[in-house]
Amino acid sequence: MHMESRQWLEQELEQIRKWETNQGKVRIWDRIGRIPFALLDKVTPEFIQNKVGKALDELGKFVQTGGGYLSSEKAVANYFHNQQIRTVADAGRMPVSAMDEAADRVAGTRTNIATVQGASTGFGGIFTLSLDIPVLLGLQLKTLQDIAMCYGFDPADPKERLFIVKVMQFVTSDSHGRDSILKQMDYLDGGSEEARREVVSELKGWREVVMSFRDRWGMKKMFQLIPVAGLVFGAITNRNTISELAEAGAILYRKRRIRERLTSLDLQEEASINQ
Repeated sequence: MHMESRQWLEQELEQIRKWETNQGKVRIWDRIGRIPFALLDKVTPEFIQNKVGKALDELGKFVQTGGGYLSSEKAVANYFHNQQIRTVADAGRMPVSAMDEAADRVAGTRTNIATVQGASTGFGGIFTLSLDIPVLLGLQLKTLQDIAMCYGFDPADPKERLFIVKVMQFVTSDSHGRDSILKQMDYLDGGSEEARREVVSELKGWREVVMSFRDRWGMKKMFQLIPVAGLVFGAITNRNTISELAEAGAILYRKRRIRERLTSLDLQEEASINQ
């Protein structure tokens, strides 16, 4: 395997830090996207509210056991143009640039699926919107799991499933919440078991994740309530949702892999000095 230079890894990590800084800036959409939710809660039928409740349960099951959403390790081979890549461990030994290309293929495939799915559930307006919630949740979880595997992280590990939910929470949080979520992700990766338990407890039974996930849709999903016109809004909204999620997931997993490679270089240099 071609090993990246320390200089290249550090430059790439600095680019990721700049991206993270930009994520913390207040966006206009953060301010206006939540305005209609007092109205939306009033017009949303109970059966859709029930679907959101079930989505909460599903997210909890995913973190604890994987539920019905756990991706197969065999999916890894589909995203690398290399016949020797068969397992997550194989993927973890690849150059970061090859991981990036594989993650881009995941994003492209899943974004196209989300566009078609959003159009089909948006066509019937409010009557099919209830189908959109669990299907989109499943698509988000599958997308992040496949990206995780492209960077050599195994969703079969409960810690990785928790990280996936934190990525979802990061994307749906406002600018102020994103900084604290980034710190929690660092705790998960290198912190003590106590720090990890604290991150789990802060999820408050996963409720805040799904509620912010629904909150973020704001006016975008209101337009999808209109029959036929909802086809266009459903396609655009779901495409953007998966595209944004895939971008954040790839960058945050890339950050972890680069930091791990830099740590490995530090250990190698320390060992050579001590010889």
